[in-house]
Amino acid sequence: MGGACSRKRDQLDNGDNLNGRVSRRFCKSGSSKWLGTSFTRASMDVIQGNRRCPSLMELCIYKIREDINKYSTLSMLPRDLSQQIFDDLVYSQCLTDSILENFRDCALQDLNFGEYPGCNDNWMDVISSQGSSLLSVDLSGSDVTDSGLFHLKHCKNLQALNLNYCDLISDHGLEQISGLSNLTTLCFRRNNVITAQGMSSLSGLENLVKLDLERCPKIHGGLVHLNGLVKLESLNINCCSCIADADMKHLSGLSNLKSLQIAFSKVTDYGITYLKALHKLALLNMEGCPVTAACLESLSDLGALLYLNLSRCNNLTDDRIDKFSKLRSLKVLNLGFDDVSDAILTHLKDLTNLESLNLDSCRISDEGMVNLAGLHRLKCLELSDTQVGSSGLCHLSGLANLESLNLSFTAVTDGGLKKLSGLSSLKSLNLDARQITDVGLAALTSLTGLSHLDLFGARITDSGTNYLRSFKNLQSLEICGGGLTDAGVKNIKDLASLTCLNLSQNHHLTDKSLESISGLTQLVSLNVSNSRVTSSGLQHLKPLKNLMSLTLESCKVTASDIKKLQSTDLPNLVNVRPE
Repeated sequence: MGGACSRKRDQLDNGDNLNGRVSRRFCKSGSSKWLGTSFTRASMDVIQGNRRCPSLMELCIYKIREDINKYSTLSMLPRDLSQQIFDDLVYSQCLTDSILENFRDCALQDLNFGEYPGCNDNWMDVISSQGSSLLSVDLSGSDVTDSGLFHLKHCKNLQALNLNYCDLISDHGLEQISGLSNLTTLCFRRNNVITAQGMSSLSGLENLVKLDLERCPKIHGGLVHLNGLVKLESLNINCCSCIADADMKHLSGLSNLKSLQIAFSKVTDYGITYLKALHKLALLNMEGCPVTAACLESLSDLGALLYLNLSRCNNLTDDRIDKFSKLRSLKVLNLGFDDVSDAILTHLKDLTNLESLNLDSCRISDEGMVNLAGLHRLKCLELSDTQVGSSGLCHLSGLANLESLNLSFTAVTDGGLKKLSGLSSLKSLNLDARQITDVGLAALTSLTGLSHLDLFGARITDSGTNYLRSFKNLQSLEICGGGLTDAGVKNIKDLASLTCLNLSQNHHLTDKSLESISGLTQLVSLNVSNSRVTSSGLQHLKPLKNLMSLTLESCKVTASDIKKLQSTDLPNLVNVRPE
């Protein structure tokens, strides 16, 4: 489904977002994009450029950071002050080997080196010098080896350790941290070296609450070493293709487990039977597993189960789908890309606690939509690439709490959009479909609370952009159907809350469009690819001080002009295409 100017965003990618920054390894993950997680504490804001008057503490931190090379040690400073200076140096990418030495014996509590260039074994001695004060360390994406982890043995109070993407750490490295009995959080995501035998070192970490082993392909048989970790509440073994039914047996006694992620493993219906006694389980991710609806029988007594992901389960069909009706506690259900039809909706209509339902690419039509009418708590509904048309939308008109609706690549037409005009809580709407035109946009002007509007492939013209004035709260807007000119962009210039704007594929746009949007100072991301924008127009982007991402593919701009813009006017611009 979808026209030539549309795009389908269902690709399976690998990767994660580390430290709140865009990582060199970053891309969306099919197994985890439905559930956001974070490991580290937020970094402090950079003072320079703030309009408010900085506090005395901030001025102190800023001054010490500026003169950091004048000092040999900061150990005499109060810990909270040295901690903030350290955080600011990391955030601003100013930390070097020599500067790090200044923080020796500073009793810091949190060291966030995730994806920081140059972090290796040479840094570990200073890290370990924080001693019993150290509570959390993020070494993700670093070049730290097994030998480097040896230094952490002195940090007996360490509670959180992130070693995601540390390719140089093996079973021997696990041995080095086996004595850190106060650890509550341990992450070893995407490690191709750790084996089942090495996991024996985890058996003594009796206070462990969260364990992340996503994409560790050699741990089959290693879950037996988790038997004694009775405090474990969260286990992530997504994308461990080696994990099978036999491994599930060792989880049956983890009675405090609240979150279990086994996406893209070999676990079948039989393996799920071992989860029957996990009565605190609230989240279960089985995306891409070879399970059928029969597995729901094992889950029917789990009254705490709130989040269930069964997307991309190729064996899940309409057979035995009546089991869904027993999952009355569910708040989030993901059935995206499963081979199920309208028949399944008859068994979902009584799941009145549902707040999010994903039916992306399922065989859902207007006939089945009537079963959604009673799900009054629904906040998010994904109907992308289904057979739903305009007549089916009438059953959504009573869902007063609906905040996000995806109708991309459906058969919905302009006329059907009138049935959405009463959804006053709607904040996000995806209408990426070629049959949607200016007429349909006009029918939505009552939805003044919209903050995200995706019209990527819709045939919106300059005339249609007049209706955008009704959406004063828009933060994200995509119009890429090729029908806009500079005149239409003028109607976008007053959407002052915009942070993301995608106008690519509109080949009639010129430098005048950049001039029109020069007042959108909140913009963080801008895409005007495949337009007539030139290097001369880049001057109009100078006021956009918050801009971090700029895409100008197939435009007449030079790399040198973009670099000049970055260096002189847009210091936050870090993601530019083409480079």
